[in-house]
Amino acid sequence: MQDEYRTVARAGVHETEVNRSRFLCALAPAATEQEAQAFIAAVRKEHADATHNCWAYVIGADASVQKASDDGEPGGTAGVPMLQMLLRRDMRYVVAVVTRYYGGVKLGAGGLIRAYGGAVGEALDAVGTRTRRRFRLATVTVDHQRAGKLENDLRAGGRQVRDVRYAEAVTIEIALPDTEVAPFRAWLADVTSGTARFEPGGEAYGDA
Repeated sequence: MQDEYRTVARAGVHETEVNRSRFLCALAPAATEQEAQAFIAAVRKEHADATHNCWAYVIGADASVQKASDDGEPGGTAGVPMLQMLLRRDMRYVVAVVTRYYGGVKLGAGGLIRAYGGAVGEALDAVGTRTRRRFRLATVTVDHQRAGKLENDLRAGGRQVRDVRYAEAVTIEIALPDTEVAPFRAWLADVTSGTARFEPGGEAYGDA
């Protein structure tokens, strides 16, 4: 698994104009290929009167799924430069649709490549991005007497507390960077006098 990746902070649209043609770049996070395709379909429906609705998406922290479409523009002048811009910015789990309303001036192949790639780059700057990092999920089990202070210490120290469950003992679910698992174990043993139980689990991505 990748240690971290970047994605868009939110869905959004940014418009640019090149030689009287309007380029509207719609961006959205997409967890799956199906989500990406549904977003593309929604934008195409909204802009059914546009000259072109070109798109690109990257799914997977390791960019395992990469697809793009020129939607009628000359081959390689729209979808590919859009995809290249997403990859150049290390974007993952993201879909981009650039809607073009033709303004009467032909841009040529080079102009189209710059316009479509540039529309995505400008939209990423406008909408904003966020970094997601790989974490190790873990469970800490502690007695009721120590649970409150331990939870407060975890939150005060910036630890990612995902869940707290009260039963005979208290179970606190946390997420840690892999490099911090060993130091955390030592710290936990120290602050709970060795009474807390630490169980590492699977992996997940969270905001860095």
